[in-house]
Amino acid sequence: MLLLGILILSLLGLCMLYSAGNQSLPLLGRQLVNFIFAFFIMFICAQIPTNHYQHWVPWIFGLVLLMLLIVMNAGIISHGAQRWINLGLFHFQPAEAMKLTMPMMLAWYLRNKTFPLHLKDLFFSCLIIIVPFLLIAKQPDLGTALLVAATGGFVLLLAGITWRIIICIGAGAMAAMPVIWHLMHSYQKMRLLTFLSPENDPFGSGYNIIQSKIAIGSGGWLGKGWLHGSQVHLQFLPVRSTDFIFAVCGEEFGFIGCIVLIGLYIYIIGRSFYISANAQDTFSRLLAGSLTLSFFTSLFVNIGMVTGVLPVVGVPLPLISYGGSSLIIFLAGFGVIMSVQAHRRLIGS
Repeated sequence: MLLLGILILSLLGLCMLYSAGNQSLPLLGRQLVNFIFAFFIMFICAQIPTNHYQHWVPWIFGLVLLMLLIVMNAGIISHGAQRWINLGLFHFQPAEAMKLTMPMMLAWYLRNKTFPLHLKDLFFSCLIIIVPFLLIAKQPDLGTALLVAATGGFVLLLAGITWRIIICIGAGAMAAMPVIWHLMHSYQKMRLLTFLSPENDPFGSGYNIIQSKIAIGSGGWLGKGWLHGSQVHLQFLPVRSTDFIFAVCGEEFGFIGCIVLIGLYIYIIGRSFYISANAQDTFSRLLAGSLTLSFFTSLFVNIGMVTGVLPVVGVPLPLISYGGSSLIIFLAGFGVIMSVQAHRRLIGS
């Protein structure tokens, strides 16, 4: 059932990408290759029992952490950011892999702990989160760093931390805002200021979000039709194949099309939560639940930034936006969730 939802969403994503890329067959072909490889990875991950993941998690986490260190010293620089490693056949972004390995590592660490967590366990859990967060933020890639931290936070939330600790963490984050603002890069500050008032610079920093909202609003109820979006094909809409592809859906398929797309996402998320709730051990339950919440967060952040509810950050729309690294990580995560379900059936038999 989960695989069916992913397949339908992926096919719709390819159709949207074909339109967003101005009917570019080479672009569609590259994304199709990405999908084939990502589905192969998902199939492999689904075959591995969850108890095997428990044995491998520390080594996988250490490898991704090492890759983040390599990125800092010898990574590929593009658009002012140093985020990729050249693996010959393709460029790989280790920060995306950390979205998967972070919840795996915390689920492994907390699998035998007593709940609610003691302060010592909470301290070491936060340490596991903070180190990758700082390495990714240094690239700089604050959006991905926050998502990685969120995936770790989801594990702690599912493990059970008291409301007192949650309130203290929230108060500490609010108190640290002035320091965080001082440490942020100028373009990151500009994104926040643009979020508050994009109309102050409509042809500069506010251009992206203004054009995105125009595209979504112009779609009306039923949209202008596939391949007939004027904002897309007259190239008013920026980065339409990646970050702002949801605006393409809004313009060409309208409000109804967006609701159908979001409904597919809800179906996938609901099925994943069902698998998580029926997992038969703590590691599997924490892992499947946090991966599901991580997928939901990426979805929420992308749609939020495209519609102007959240600041613009470089977060792709899951399974829809063009790209290889994020697609592979998302489908690998679903492969792990499928493994949890298959392993549960094996025990039940």
